[in-house]
Amino acid sequence: MHANPSKALHPLSDIAAAPPDPILGLSDAFKADTNPDKVNLSVGVFQDETGKSPVLECVKRAEERLLANESTKSYMPISGDPAYGRHVARLVFGEETADSGRVATIHAPGGTGALRVAGDFVRHLLGPRRVWLSDPTWPNHPGIFRAAHLETEVYPYFDAAANAVAFEAMREKLDHLPEGDVVVLHGCCHNPSGADLTPEQWRALADTLRARSLLPLVDFAYQGFGDGLDPDAASVRALVEAGLDILVSSSFSKNFGLYRERVGALSVVTESPDATARVLSQLKAVIRTNYSNPPAHGGSIVTAILDDPELTELWKEELSAMQSRIAGTRKAFVEGLKDAGAVRDFSFLERQKGMFSFSGLDRGQVDRLREEHSIYIVGSGRINVAGITPANLEYLCKAIVSVL
Repeated sequence: MHANPSKALHPLSDIAAAPPDPILGLSDAFKADTNPDKVNLSVGVFQDETGKSPVLECVKRAEERLLANESTKSYMPISGDPAYGRHVARLVFGEETADSGRVATIHAPGGTGALRVAGDFVRHLLGPRRVWLSDPTWPNHPGIFRAAHLETEVYPYFDAAANAVAFEAMREKLDHLPEGDVVVLHGCCHNPSGADLTPEQWRALADTLRARSLLPLVDFAYQGFGDGLDPDAASVRALVEAGLDILVSSSFSKNFGLYRERVGALSVVTESPDATARVLSQLKAVIRTNYSNPPAHGGSIVTAILDDPELTELWKEELSAMQSRIAGTRKAFVEGLKDAGAVRDFSFLERQKGMFSFSGLDRGQVDRLREEHSIYIVGSGRINVAGITPANLEYLCKAIVSVL
């Protein structure tokens, strides 16, 4: 007989509450804040000049077609719609590599789902090995790979004093990693720093990875938000050109604005079509015991847009407008800080890419901005530049200067 019948009957009663997510928890606090001037620069969601996260016009048109023509709600294949996979592969690798037979792409529920599939694949098929993450990295990276029972370590990436990539320190560390370890890289628009490698540095990095027989896993969540679709993909393509096996996690939350649809993909490139086919079969086995098959709607939107030249062109125009808004906001932010009386040089913000930047603010300054001005920033000082609008720019800049 159980010593405590109540506990036997209610085994869930003593489970402790999990700590709030460091980013999403800030959004909850922001929503509860009654200050009419409050500003949220924490969550990584694109916003237009009015502070809204819009539905792209190309997405609306694609959904209209899907609604009119949809004929089934049956399951998707385990790896997703083959047409979706072909489009993703061509966006990431270019047509020549995508059509070589050496690329396989599975449709995953968001970039996060793709990363978890990659982690499970590595653990079950390649065995226990370390996963190396940039210092800093996206806060969810360590948890994803630990959940897949993989050990994580960090390599140097960001030089806070120079507000730039610490490339020599990064390469020196990678040059001494155990063969076969996994290195997670940000394909462009590094989250959280906004500091990216140059094309020359990517080629040099490819040489290091090849020399050490390391497996690159590229988190490619912001294609098109840096310098454009093809320029942003130069990182991934440099690794492929070096002859490396490679895993790439793609997300279409940002560049298609499909956040809540959870549209992602995991692509693999190997040395031969035969090896790729075998890896794909194992990825399917991993997926089958996880989410079984992907959700259809978001991937169908992407496929409908990329199947139609007119919608594809409209998407590229809208993506370019989002990228231009971010770049223009960076410039306005630097100028606004200077006009507000900032003595510190913030010009590095304009050189960085994508939605995120390290602001250079310390934890005490971040806390004061929240407590005194209702400005919400992640504790590390990372800001979402897209949360800055013409309406809040002056207020934000004056507040920052007041806590420097």
